Amino acid sequence: QVQLVESGGGLVQAGDSLRLSCAASGRTFSSYVMAWFRQAPGKDRDFVAAISWSSGSTYYAASVAGRFTIFRDNAENTVHLQINSLKPEDTAVYYCAAGPTYGAVRYLYNYWGQGTQVTVSS
Repeated sequence: QVQLVESGGGLVQAGDSLRLSCAASGRTFSSYVMAWFRQAPGKDRDFVAAISWSSGSTYYAASVAGRFTIFRDNAENTVHLQINSLKPEDTAVYYCAAGPTYGAVRYLYNYWGQGTQVTVSS
């Protein structure tokens, strides 16, 4: 089984930067895709970014392109999400996910972390 643990969230002010991390443990396949989703209060869980573990190819939601960067550390089995110029609308629980195929739809991912809270004050 695969376990995912997010870290790096917290309470910050608008304009600040954060780096979220997702550490993977257990049995994984080299072809797995890892992704970040977020769920704001009263909203659905939305796709943020994804990365292919093997190729490094990335995909971003249009709403975060330019401010968010996803990257991986293969040696440490960790994926990161760098968030710059944080806005109050970025406030959400951020979830790490992993699955066998690439995609931006949540049902494609069969492993999920517990989430890490990001709160941005105005």
